[in-house]
Amino acid sequence: MGRQAKHVYTDHASIRQLESLVDELPANGHVVLLLKDGSSCDGVVSTRPNVQVFRDAQEREGINATVQLERPDVPEWRRQVWLDQIVRVEHLDSIMASEN
Repeated sequence: MGRQAKHVYTDHASIRQLESLVDELPANGHVVLLLKDGSSCDGVVSTRPNVQVFRDAQEREGINATVQLERPDVPEWRRQVWLDQIVRVEHLDSIMASEN
């Protein structure tokens, strides 16, 4: 498997945290992500993320996930964010109610 991640997680609490963030990131939802480094980014979630198995630099296997944001007003803009770097998700629309 060629998937590399800076950080991977195997403990139950961290995996639950990642899964909780997945639940907050519906496809087509307009969100602002507040990140651990103090920055933020906003955009529309292109596809709901999925937790997946990755390997870190020491070849340890564990779980992480990414979300891709897009901006309809800037078609060439895209940003991939690792879920473990997200502190909080703010919703700018009501798409959460319509996501299945």
